Amino acid sequence: MMENKKIPLVDLKVQYLNLQEEIDQAMAGVINSAQYIKGEEVSAFEKEFAAYCQCDYCIGVGNGTDAIHIVLHALGVGPGDEVITVSHTFIATAEPVTLRGAKPVFIDIEPDTCNMDVNQLESAITDKTKAIIPVHLYGRPVEMDRVMEIARAHNLKVIEDCAQAHGATYRGQKVGSFGDAACFSFFPAKNLGCFGDGGAITTNDPLLAEKIRMLANHGRKEKYLHELDGHNSRLDTLHAAVLRVKLRYLDQWNQMRQEIAGAYRRALSGINGLELPPEPPSHSSHVYHLYVIRANERDRLKAHLEEKQLGVGIHYPVPLHLQPAFKAFMDSGVSIKLPVTEEVADTILSLPLYPLMKWGDIDRVIEAVTSYYK
Repeated sequence: MMENKKIPLVDLKVQYLNLQEEIDQAMAGVINSAQYIKGEEVSAFEKEFAAYCQCDYCIGVGNGTDAIHIVLHALGVGPGDEVITVSHTFIATAEPVTLRGAKPVFIDIEPDTCNMDVNQLESAITDKTKAIIPVHLYGRPVEMDRVMEIARAHNLKVIEDCAQAHGATYRGQKVGSFGDAACFSFFPAKNLGCFGDGGAITTNDPLLAEKIRMLANHGRKEKYLHELDGHNSRLDTLHAAVLRVKLRYLDQWNQMRQEIAGAYRRALSGINGLELPPEPPSHSSHVYHLYVIRANERDRLKAHLEEKQLGVGIHYPVPLHLQPAFKAFMDSGVSIKLPVTEEVADTILSLPLYPLMKWGDIDRVIEAVTSYYK
């Protein structure tokens, strides 16, 4: 065993090498066709991904941030509106809200799952609330039945942020099929990733799908007739070709992620000062985009693991309600307190986990963590 070899947080090269022949052939097909924008591979992927997500429609877009922005635009969210979401997420969840001129309203999270505390959702609703963005963080679904129940009772729109949860299920139904629309990122490190930036929107609403498709393509149906003030956000044909290949392996890769998470759970449970992500309830499946532990001595543990040549990460160290970018959108003179979110940000640490990870490397991660506590 090469003890000095670094184990990365995620290894994209091993994934490519495993599918090199299929991916190279798919990309060569696009190059030979010279259909780089809105080629046949895009429409084919949209149909396949819609079916995979148990949705009627899928629209490929330039990235996951654009996906949320375009859906908010299509739903009429704008100045004076409020959108409820969480602060413990990547900025791309709330950034499109402020770009629309609306205000993000942050609620706290559950300490064990790090997902939205749905019990706090209803109290955050005002007469300005227009939509809710639940985030299936780290690959674990939010309790969507309760979210949808509250949204329907208050006539609110629901936009699922599925950027980290491709293939996860809730009560036998794929995430991305519950809300009015759902947004996916295909950033390379995602469970389903392309070779650059890419994204998609899923929905079961035909009218919303039509409007989203227009908005993503300069607000048009015909080439030079622009009915709406839209966006330039399209999924590249080369990326779609790569995604079509990878989609065939997504369930297999998610199972690998679950098996690695199970190995970590069995080996690391019961360590004093270390909290592991809880197993999902029987009605959900967790696809472990990230394996995030909580440690009382997070920074010291992080340094120890890095000394052991392990790639680790913090997702995410600064909650959105404390980010300078959102200061202007917070209530003037009012300090927002999200105690669980702030505590989580100080204690979380992501361990290496990716499909095709070698069991010897998994054992090295386990040994490195346990050696710190010994």
